[in-house]
Amino acid sequence: MAILVTGGAGYIGSVTVELLKQSGESVVVLDNLSRGHRAAVGEDTPFVQGDIGDSELVEKIAREHDVSSCVHFAAYAYVGESVSDPAIYYKNNVVQGIGLLDGLLRANVKHLVFSSTCATYGEPVRMPMDESHPQNPVNAYGWSKFFMERILESYDSAYGLKCVALRYFNACGALLDRGEDHDPEPHLIPLIFQAARGQRSHIAVFGDDYPTPDGTAIRDYIHVADLGQAHIGALKHLKNGGQSEKVNLGNGSGYSVLEVIQAAREVTGKPIEARIEPRRAGDPSRLIAVSDKARNLLGWNPQFPELRDIIQSAWQWHESHPDGYDD
Repeated sequence: MAILVTGGAGYIGSVTVELLKQSGESVVVLDNLSRGHRAAVGEDTPFVQGDIGDSELVEKIAREHDVSSCVHFAAYAYVGESVSDPAIYYKNNVVQGIGLLDGLLRANVKHLVFSSTCATYGEPVRMPMDESHPQNPVNAYGWSKFFMERILESYDSAYGLKCVALRYFNACGALLDRGEDHDPEPHLIPLIFQAARGQRSHIAVFGDDYPTPDGTAIRDYIHVADLGQAHIGALKHLKNGGQSEKVNLGNGSGYSVLEVIQAAREVTGKPIEARIEPRRAGDPSRLIAVSDKARNLLGWNPQFPELRDIIQSAWQWHESHPDGYDD
């Protein structure tokens, strides 16, 4: 029996593939490489380049590799892009996602772990946020994941497709040979490293007048390896007959933008200039998860909760991969 990982050539997907293999699982990766990297998937891992929306291809892969479950990462995930071009988010994340589900069902695959996001919550109405927090996304990326959660509920009721939807907060960090390589790069820690390595003159800090201790926004950062382990826990939950669930993934503590920059200065030994710029529209002051459900239901316990350790792992990967995967 094998596990199909869609988007397994991406950042979180490639890390999860490695962790699954280390745990003794057989894995097959499906990725169209529009935003992933072939070099992020080991040569010993079966790899198919193609679209998740090709339900006939999905069915073929599932039957040929005796697939028992799927971990679905393949999605576009740039918030700003989803605002400027929402159509591609609904087509890729929702329409293509439905094609994936149909192919899985035709091959009688009834277990799915879905990569969702805290963006489905929208502007926070209380903090910290648990899974019962109201969902009212403020961008097409969040809506696309929200729609898929609703679709998965319907597929469970109608077809018995069991799903654990994992709502991530801020993924970061790296393994020794698997790290974050986006183009363009939207995330804070890799952008800080670009400033540290002289690839940009400074790091922009959007707003210093939030109601937080240092005036900058606070986010819940979680190591990518801890995210990967949560997917393994979710697969075990389903394999053991567990019901469909929606689960937050975060450390439950937050760090401000200035705290992240200072930690990066200490790890890299670089001065890293920070410049204050106006707030971005829609950026809340705090986003912090309640992850008790993940601990209780999935037996999940983050192994890398400290910000400095997270940044150290990411810096080590970026130093050894100055051009990313260079593919």
